[in-house]
Amino acid sequence: MRKIIIGAAFFACMVVLSARVLAQNPIIQTKHTADPAPLIHGDTVFLYTGHDEDDALGFKMQDWLLYTSTDMVNWTDHGAVASLKNFKWVSDDNGAWAAQCVERKGKFYLYCPVANGRGIGVLVADSPYGPFKDPIGKPLIKNSGEDIDPTVLIDDDGQAYLYWGNPNLYYVKLNEDMVSYSGGITKDTSIAKKKGLPDPFHYQEGPWAYKRSGRYYMAYASTCCPEGIGYAMSTTPTGPWVYQGSIMDGDSRSSGNHPGIVDFKGNTYVFGFNYAIMKRTMAKHYERRSICVEKISFNADGTIQKLPFWSVEGVKQLGKLNPYNRVEAETIAYSEGLKTDKVTEWERNIAWDKGKKIADRVFVSSINNGDYLKVQGVNFSLGVSSVDVSVAALYGGKMEIHTDRIDGPLLGVVNVKNSGEGDIWRTTQTPVKQVNGTHDLYFVFKGDKDLFYFDWWRFNK
Repeated sequence: MRKIIIGAAFFACMVVLSARVLAQNPIIQTKHTADPAPLIHGDTVFLYTGHDEDDALGFKMQDWLLYTSTDMVNWTDHGAVASLKNFKWVSDDNGAWAAQCVERKGKFYLYCPVANGRGIGVLVADSPYGPFKDPIGKPLIKNSGEDIDPTVLIDDDGQAYLYWGNPNLYYVKLNEDMVSYSGGITKDTSIAKKKGLPDPFHYQEGPWAYKRSGRYYMAYASTCCPEGIGYAMSTTPTGPWVYQGSIMDGDSRSSGNHPGIVDFKGNTYVFGFNYAIMKRTMAKHYERRSICVEKISFNADGTIQKLPFWSVEGVKQLGKLNPYNRVEAETIAYSEGLKTDKVTEWERNIAWDKGKKIADRVFVSSINNGDYLKVQGVNFSLGVSSVDVSVAALYGGKMEIHTDRIDGPLLGVVNVKNSGEGDIWRTTQTPVKQVNGTHDLYFVFKGDKDLFYFDWWRFNK
């Protein structure tokens, strides 16, 4: 009996370890992220997110983050692209709620709600990476305390619509400049809650406007709490909307939700969030959310097939990653224990007050013994001889590079020595064993604590 119990315990442990290793949801592990807003530009998904601070109890949100991917599983962290400080009319240091970015005629417009009744602002940039600036110096929408969660749809005829609201849905017709609107603010009558009458839509907040095959969709956080993802359909962008059901029912594992839907490389994906990462270390509920993604499918009549709760394995990879180009270390399919930082670097050897900004650098930080990051689907079609890595040593340590598993075949070990200059980036080249074909890579870190910072890597043919 004792052998059976020990064997069962070992099997359970291996199942948990395997699930952790194979996990792709949540898709971001180095920060707490919420309110996903995907945008397709070229061959890349630009995912703008809200940011729950690590010490958040309730909602503590100060900036908006950006992640990109070309394959839906390896996500590159670009750090904060905008914050409340972008709006001079905002004095709060908290309240950077659910935003969305859209592109029009080579410009990128980021619609940002500010909590505490401040309204919805808009920022504009020439690039999806920013920098974003406030073109009007005031709120675009300031109607009521329901002015949150904006979403934008640009229809085929060029007319753009801005929708928002909790617990009712509102919209305006945006002008071509995307930073003003014509006509008044309309409260949607088909979804609106009416006192004393049934509420078939269960609309709560977080609307997401989407169009496919001539049909208009309005997805949203449904019912509270927990919130699921409901949706309605219409033959026009302004309704009337007809309730169709749930994309995902509410689940006690996640009190909230917020949909973002996008078509990419022949597939349709829905983003949302759960609290899985927070719950691994904390029993009490805090607003520290983590974004997830699933592929969705449609019926012949355009309705959406219901999904179960967010899966652990996530979605399939689209394409392969090229290891012979420089790959940012913050390009991650999954990780444990790590964080990312973004710093502005200045030209050295000149007076600080006359410093010249060189660039913003995003890198992997908080590297301690046993932490790892996984990069999925790396195509070693040309074989390898060595690997270059860019690191800045703190206490120093080792970087083991394994294939396919955390404890899989060892390609090589990069030794990072403490040079006494922890903020100096150095490129180290290390011989590695031969490998061909497509493999997952695991960078496993060994040492004491605060080992080093990790900026990028590249394999040599």
